[in-house]
Amino acid sequence: MKESDNYHQDIIDEDLYEEIDHEELIEILKVERENALQKEKEEKHEVKRPFPKWAFWLIAIAMLINVVAILPRTFSIPAIDFLVTSAQLMTDPTIDEYQESVVVVQLPESKGTGFSISPDGLIITNHHVIEAEKIITVAYPEQGLYDAEVIHEFPDIDLAVLQVKGNDLPYLPLANDSSFSDHEHIHFIGNPLQFNGIANEGELIGYTDLKEWDQEVIMMKAPVYRGNSGSPVINSDGEVIGVIFATLKHDTHGKVGLAVPIDYYHEKMNE
Repeated sequence: MKESDNYHQDIIDEDLYEEIDHEELIEILKVERENALQKEKEEKHEVKRPFPKWAFWLIAIAMLINVVAILPRTFSIPAIDFLVTSAQLMTDPTIDEYQESVVVVQLPESKGTGFSISPDGLIITNHHVIEAEKIITVAYPEQGLYDAEVIHEFPDIDLAVLQVKGNDLPYLPLANDSSFSDHEHIHFIGNPLQFNGIANEGELIGYTDLKEWDQEVIMMKAPVYRGNSGSPVINSDGEVIGVIFATLKHDTHGKVGLAVPIDYYHEKMNE
């Protein structure tokens, strides 16, 4: 982001863009595959079940098809890296289970991310994702499309709550608060760029103040891109402790992701 007080634009930093042609893209994926295989060899004596090469190939090929399909759009090397990381994470059954609760929030001219928090179809997303929109559709990975109604709006903390009509839907549990330790490892899942259901990881590095906010927000060192707005930040207990809403160029940490602490959601719902 250019300035912290422009958080709602949720833009990708300009320096993340560079031209990559078809051949370069394939070469990058080959290099990343070699790195993954080398890591597998180094860890084979420590891990009982080595990383399945066939699963990596299957996911990587599917992602490559998606990438090639939208060329000649521009992507950066970091943007390619997160696809490789996601391919590896998606072989973890726990991550796969998390993904079932993360939805695409589809609008007439754009899309974002949301996640289900109850079996009867309550969904959290960012307010700036659905702001002023009347027609909203959400798509679950397995259950398909649902029409959604906005039932709560909290623009001051950039959150909104949607309701769809459903039963026995997958959902993610919310933590009671967003407490965390320095450099704590987290996962997040969203629909960045032209992709859906991308899992990734990062670490929490503290809180920061924004000019237009009365309360601090969480900073995370993680590959956050346009479309990740509304992504759940999931701790090691499988609970959501925050909701990604923007990126920021930080003087010390460089490009960081920003998340709304889940405490703020609980406070609003209890008022």
